[in-house]
Amino acid sequence: MDKLKVGLVFVFIVVGVSGFIYLNESAMVLRVLSLLTGFLLAAITARFTVQGQEFYLFCKESSEETKKVVWPSRKETFQTSGVVFAFVIAMALFLWFIDSALMSLVKLMMNQDA
Repeated sequence: MDKLKVGLVFVFIVVGVSGFIYLNESAMVLRVLSLLTGFLLAAITARFTVQGQEFYLFCKESSEETKKVVWPSRKETFQTSGVVFAFVIAMALFLWFIDSALMSLVKLMMNQDA
């Protein structure tokens, strides 16, 4: 029975997409409604499959876990962003220096004027 429901999910998706393509001469609202109806029916049907119930439970548990996360304050966020920005600038300058030095070395080895 579960395989039949999963098959029906794919049928609803294909019908929604087909309706969107078939109604290419119609108003965009009808085309989008066709697509959304197909996906909505597919989602409702998928909710009643074993995989859909497991996915719903996973989403519920994930939501509960995100509520346990301690988010940084505004001040901590700005401080961390500042450190990252400073590191990026320092690394860019360092790589520019190394690149310039290597370029000068190559030119010197090829007997070209720097």
